[in-house]
This record gives sequence, structure tokens and C-alpha cells, in this order.
Amino acid sequence: MTLNKLIQIAESSFITDFFRESVGEWSSERRFYTLPDGEIKEFESAIAVKFLEAGCDELLRLARIHNLSSKESLICGTQVTWESINTMTGKKQSQGSTLFGALGDKLYRDFGYDTSKPVTAEYYLPNAKTLCLRTEYNDCLFEEELKLIGEKYRTRQTVKTCAGQQIMIGQALEKRV
Repeated sequence: MTLNKLIQIAESSFITDFFRESVGEWSSERRFYTLPDGEIKEFESAIAVKFLEAGCDELLRLARIHNLSSKESLICGTQVTWESINTMTGKKQSQGSTLFGALGDKLYRDFGYDTSKPVTAEYYLPNAKTLCLRTEYNDCLFEEELKLIGEKYRTRQTVKTCAGQQIMIGQALEKRV
């Protein structure tokens, strides 16, 4: 077995374990900072994360959306469902569901933050508890870090850069419900 194959096996085990550990109900408190003017938006979200096994209907549909060949099977994934309110106005902000599927060093998603089109992120795990994503589309770059902290907490940080300028930072503390 080659070194590259061993690395792929280890990485697929890490992403599978990370997704499995993320399963459950989460309460999220998010704050977005708009740059450079500093406008702040705050949201609370109820988030549900479901693990998806290779070959399940959701991952097969996601593979079709991304035109992956039948030989390119997504190894695992998650379905994330959320409902958010703007804590500053008390108004419902958004609700929805999205799919993530992993293959190699790519994370496939049925749509992105600022687009209804399918997107692909490069990902890596610097350790078993931290997932880093890099997604590019529409001349924007989204860099994210999700970190599991013990069994009851996780943090998320997102930096959005468009045309070379950082325009938004999002930070979240999520507590397992």
C-alpha cells in the first residue's frame, strides 16, 4: 500500500469521525461583523445534524447534482437543518436544510451561502476535532473552521473575502442540546 493511499484512508476516517461526533441537536449563537464599517448582526439558531452513510439516497442525489461518476462514491456526509432568528429584531431570519458529502479532499454541498447552486470546498483536518474549509465562487472566498470542544460544544468561524477584501467575519458558539 502506498503512502498516499494510507493518507487517504486516515483522512477519510477523520472526516467520518468528525461528522459522526457532530450528530445531534445544537443551539447556536452567531455574530457577524461586516467589514470595514463594523456593522454587527446576531442570530440564534436551532441546528440538527444527521450523519449520512455512503450510498444513501441523499448522497447519491448530491453526487448526481455534482455530476460525479458512479465510480466516485461520496464516503460519508451530513444533512444539516436549521432555523434562525435575528436576536436584534426578534424576526425569523432563515430556515432550511443542506447536504454535505466528502470525497478525497473535497466536500460537496448542494448549495452555498450566497448561491443556490452546488458548491465544492477543499477541506482538511489539522487534528481529529477541527475541520477547515475553503470554498470559492462568485469572486468570493469563504474560509471556515469548525472545532469540536469536548462533547457539548463546538465553535465556528467564517471569514468571507470578495475581490481580495475581507468583508465579513462570522463567529459562533454552539451548545449540544
